[in-house]
Amino acid sequence: MVLDARVCDRARLARDARFDGRFFIAVLSTGIYCRPICPSPTARRENVRYFRSAEQAVAAGFRPCLRCRPEAAPGTPAWKGTSSTVSRALRLIEEGALQEQSLAELSRRLGVSARHLHRLFSIHLGTSPIAVAKTWRLNFAKQLISDTDLPMSRVALAAGFRTVRRFNDAIRSLYGRPPSELRRQRSAALHAAPDEYVFRLPYRRPYDWDSLVAFLAARAIPGVEEVVSGAYRRTFTHNGRHGVLELRHDERVHALEARVRFSEPVSLLPIVNRLRGMFDLAADTAVIARHFRGDPHLEPLVRKYPGLRVPGAWDPFEMSVRAVLGEQGPDGAGPSMAAELARRFGERLSVSDAGELTLVFPSAEILAKVRLEGLMPDLVAAIRSLARAAVSGLLTPAAHPDEESLARLARSAAIGESTAQYIALRAFRQPDAFPAGDTVLFRAAAPGDPRRAATLTALAERWRPWRAYAAVYLWRAAADRSSPSREGTERRRRPFDSPAFARQAMAAGQQV
Repeated sequence: MVLDARVCDRARLARDARFDGRFFIAVLSTGIYCRPICPSPTARRENVRYFRSAEQAVAAGFRPCLRCRPEAAPGTPAWKGTSSTVSRALRLIEEGALQEQSLAELSRRLGVSARHLHRLFSIHLGTSPIAVAKTWRLNFAKQLISDTDLPMSRVALAAGFRTVRRFNDAIRSLYGRPPSELRRQRSAALHAAPDEYVFRLPYRRPYDWDSLVAFLAARAIPGVEEVVSGAYRRTFTHNGRHGVLELRHDERVHALEARVRFSEPVSLLPIVNRLRGMFDLAADTAVIARHFRGDPHLEPLVRKYPGLRVPGAWDPFEMSVRAVLGEQGPDGAGPSMAAELARRFGERLSVSDAGELTLVFPSAEILAKVRLEGLMPDLVAAIRSLARAAVSGLLTPAAHPDEESLARLARSAAIGESTAQYIALRAFRQPDAFPAGDTVLFRAAAPGDPRRAATLTALAERWRPWRAYAAVYLWRAAADRSSPSREGTERRRRPFDSPAFARQAMAAGQQV
């Protein structure tokens, strides 16, 4: 991230956690430096200075804030040392590690003792791993109590409590009343079939569901994903078990309705957390819209498509393979290649009555060792490199690769920088990722300019730190121009992702 005062101002005022550790805020009037996520009152602009590192702030005479502890922020020496373990532990806990493993098992997975992990959490977070996991479990339990008709015994199990008694005690301690009373106070339950769970996932208004679901429909792998009657559906695997997801928009309550068919309720919390990220539910689109106000390219689009989100991906490895198929595969062959990979190496879905969904996309472990016959050697090498990266932990939902890691991935898989940025944008939800080599972005932002790559890069500087949203707005406008009869028409599907897809689509006059 370029350390530009205007860019840092925007991220500071938004308190966007995705910029934590990328810069530090020093306040002249207090002599204190903070992180972008600090809950302290916002200082006046004339009293603020920005630094690239905590060391620079200290060298300039500022002391660390006691509330946000900037000396332990991501990227600092403390973080790069012991707190990198804390960061990885948090991501694993969010993925449900302490629901299915003990603290000792999680510690062994991280390469430290349980006592040392507890000590690291106390130093860097002021609490314990168990307390963090318990907070997430309690919040999830409250959602299940309010949104479902599940018996309390199943709510306790799904939220990760080993006994109903512990569940009842924890709810009573936090909310001051038993779970049964909380359920009586709810407005209405979501009705589920016997083999599914239903959740409401709220968002900040506005939310452009139509644009997001059209984007996903244009890239859906037949047999693995589909968009039917305005709902997004896909197969997935978690901890070796198959499941089916279905999400649709419930505008009346300003939420997405998620239906999950899965046999293991203890895994529901990490599944729901992943869906929140995939559908960009935490974004404050009002802040982003204000940032784009006055920009000749984006302001009209912000007015036309209020609440546009960055479409995420369920699985970073799957999305990366699809991106490479689009970039390096023969023109027009991407859809059949993606479907063929799923058919040849994916598992048959074990969930019954899933309609057209019949396949689970092959795992990294499978694609790392099978013979990919019929593909070009360069494409085989790229897929194997991505598979090795996924097996090593870089392309997993719990990963959070930095720019250096993505650059190494691009070199090892022989993919372009623009494709690596596209992976960062969608798979890892990096808000400032920007695939500057994308042809559609060229045409939208710098039409007819012979130096359009340089022009686009220069234009994108003023869109920081939300260049990912700028890219999605420009893609959306291009799709609208190439499909003028938008109302009442079915979106054409293109089951792969990549900047090369944009080139093919524009050449064919189809939507992106």
